[in-house]
Amino acid sequence: MRDKNTDDSDSFLFPVAINKDFWNISVVPKEVEEKEEAVQKLAPLLKIDEEVLRQRVGKKDDPYEPLESKAEQGLVDEIKALNLKGILFEKESWRYYPNSDLTCHLVGFLGMDDDKKVGRYGVEGYYEKELAGKAGLVEAKKDSSGEIIPVGGSVIEEPEDGADLILTIDPNVSSFVEKKLAATIDKLDAVKGTIIVMEVKTGAIRVMSSLPGFDPNKYNEVKNSKLFLNPAISEIFEPGSIFKPITMSAALDAEAITPNTTYEDKGYTAVSGVIIKNALDRAEGVQTMTEVIEKSLNSGAIFAQQKLGKDGFKKYIEKFGFGEKTGIDLGGEEKGNISNLKKKNDVDYATMAFGQGIAVTSIQLVAAIGAIANDGVLLRPYILERIKYKNGEEKVTQPKGIRRVISSDAASRMTAMMVSAVKNGYSKKAGIEGYSIAGKTGTAQIPDPIKGDYSEETIHTFVEFFPAFDPRFVILIKVDKPQGVRFSSDSITPLAKELGEYILNYYEIPPN
Repeated sequence: MRDKNTDDSDSFLFPVAINKDFWNISVVPKEVEEKEEAVQKLAPLLKIDEEVLRQRVGKKDDPYEPLESKAEQGLVDEIKALNLKGILFEKESWRYYPNSDLTCHLVGFLGMDDDKKVGRYGVEGYYEKELAGKAGLVEAKKDSSGEIIPVGGSVIEEPEDGADLILTIDPNVSSFVEKKLAATIDKLDAVKGTIIVMEVKTGAIRVMSSLPGFDPNKYNEVKNSKLFLNPAISEIFEPGSIFKPITMSAALDAEAITPNTTYEDKGYTAVSGVIIKNALDRAEGVQTMTEVIEKSLNSGAIFAQQKLGKDGFKKYIEKFGFGEKTGIDLGGEEKGNISNLKKKNDVDYATMAFGQGIAVTSIQLVAAIGAIANDGVLLRPYILERIKYKNGEEKVTQPKGIRRVISSDAASRMTAMMVSAVKNGYSKKAGIEGYSIAGKTGTAQIPDPIKGDYSEETIHTFVEFFPAFDPRFVILIKVDKPQGVRFSSDSITPLAKELGEYILNYYEIPPN
């Protein structure tokens, strides 16, 4: 990872995964002279139950009994100082993660597949081939006991070291984000959360953090392997009201509406005999499309979708990248679920206009909102900044535009509407003095598959980009099942403000 990404030199690099020498400790039972003494001295150091250790040391016919793997040098020194016979130490290189659980889902870990070390999940899994290098090949013979005897000068193939990967992630911002996310989850008594920070004009991911996490140094202690999956790319959910800017952007681009187009809000909309209500279940009267975004009116989003039409709505949802993978360089990405678009059902289309009945990933949302911020152009998000091969060659990742989704004019108008949402609407608590912030809240009910309806549990989200009219970063905050706070306008917009202030100060972005 690169600290602040202000310099191309390696002096700013911050290690998240390195190779480090560890020790495997074992015992040869027949060589241990004072077995009980060995048990009494080793048990507290190895943190092994005395009776278990006694059985291992007492196996007379066992030529080799492992005691500890991946031991640190300090433990080895302590055991060597005991001067016990029959204790063996074997050095082995392993991957070590200096920051333990920081960005753990993104990094992944080096695990085992039978007797072979293999990258699992995250960057370790996706770039396994580049990181692993290539083993050498030596012609050799075996003696009568099976020991290998190298044949002098008979190297058939030289080994090749793996490449070094420099990631786009900023460790300082990631550390700050994870501390604030943890505090917010604790405060709201929530189940979990995810935050992504992406550079608007390149697609480079600066933060991708989810909690709860795990320590990749101790991955074998994790009981539920689902914890290894990266929620930011693998978990799909109904987005709720943060989807309204997508609907509005599409209608603006198709010239079906303008920010000042009005309709009469009755607090509900009747679609094919089904009553669909606003979140607050009250009538607001005549409203503009900008006020729809400010007040997060479901009826207004439905109005825009109906003006756009079913075919137009479907076309834009697909152009924004929903229903397909973003192409981020991480394994395990899901493509979401937009199957309701195929049904052509009036009610389905109406609810999808405000983010219900459609399932997306966090990275899809960041990329889609990033397209609005990026003058209407959708970019591929990426994690790898550059790769350094051991032969001196380097390969730098270049930003990749996927397609133009909406016009520059439509993007500018949508941005202004989102700025108004932070200035005058429910997103006020995310405002930062001296800066134009474009944002939108979302509070989505979680579907109950057993009842075939929606539960009372919710997912709170907030998306923003800033400075709004010359944006550097787009941020998504997602918190699952918060307690005691009904809407995201109260639960996580204060967190959005904290993150925004930190990032603006950290990257020295002047007020606009």
